[in-house]
Amino acid sequence: MIIVFKLIIPNNYSSLTIWPLIFIKNEYLKKDVKLLNHEKIHLKQQKELLWIFFFIWYSVEYLILFIKHKNHNTTYKSICFEKESYLNEKNLSYLKHRKHYSFLKHLQ
Repeated sequence: MIIVFKLIIPNNYSSLTIWPLIFIKNEYLKKDVKLLNHEKIHLKQQKELLWIFFFIWYSVEYLILFIKHKNHNTTYKSICFEKESYLNEKNLSYLKHRKHYSFLKHLQ
């Protein structure tokens, strides 16, 4: 995991993960263990799907859910990858016992 500050993060976000990098908006966020755990879960998801398939899946699922919800925030929180990460970001031992492809449990 490599942490980079302030580069390609959209305004409404504090972090972004593109394997093997975690981009964070401000240096103080480097100490936010919940945020980092959330992003580390995304690292694992991206690695499982060989990076490119993660982004293809993420994009397609976003488009389908956006048609359904017609709202960015609702759509974003409904994506299976985000659901897994948000539900487990406070569990700092989650990645130690996480089963492969656990995001599949969160498909709608």
